[in-house]
Amino acid sequence: MKVELLNITPDVERVIEKAGRTSYQSFEKEGEGTEKSFIKMLLKKGHHSVLEHGWATFRIKGVSRALTHQLVRHRIASFTQKSQRYVDESNFSWIIPPSISENPSALKIYEEFMQTARETYRKLKEAGIKSQDARYVLPNATETEIVVTANMREWRHIIQLRGDPSSQWEIRKLAIEILKILKKHSPTIFCDMEIDEREERVIIKPVE
Repeated sequence: MKVELLNITPDVERVIEKAGRTSYQSFEKEGEGTEKSFIKMLLKKGHHSVLEHGWATFRIKGVSRALTHQLVRHRIASFTQKSQRYVDESNFSWIIPPSISENPSALKIYEEFMQTARETYRKLKEAGIKSQDARYVLPNATETEIVVTANMREWRHIIQLRGDPSSQWEIRKLAIEILKILKKHSPTIFCDMEIDEREERVIIKPVE
């Protein structure tokens, strides 16, 4: 899995402060570092709509279609994904769940099926079937690439939901990787979200 930040609202925390102070008309209170205390106040009071004035765009590679089928359910976001209709998948790669990779007999069954799916796809293409129809034999494990843009409120929602231990392992890993990046560029917006590396999950703590 590779997660790359393509773009983020410049000086995003200051932008959010300026937007929020429009409501209070308290621009005279702006100063060095005031965006941090202002955003923490928003988080404590639950005024998360102000966070929507900041955006971030990620390119996500080396993940499965099973993951992206879950990700695109988050409707307050924009998605552009590698097309199986136009891209030839004759040599597609696949993602292997840890539970299978750690089980030799299961891994053998899994790999044999993937090879069969790949060969079936190739045979359909050789028979003159277009990619848009040959793709029907491709499994959810097929590796894909997607670009996602969402506002900061939605990223918080995605990370909180998908970073929970009850979430599926692959998308939970993605949530953690995205949080690591966002905490570098907008630490206050995500100040109440911490990563438990040992258990591979996101922990939500009270805003201090």
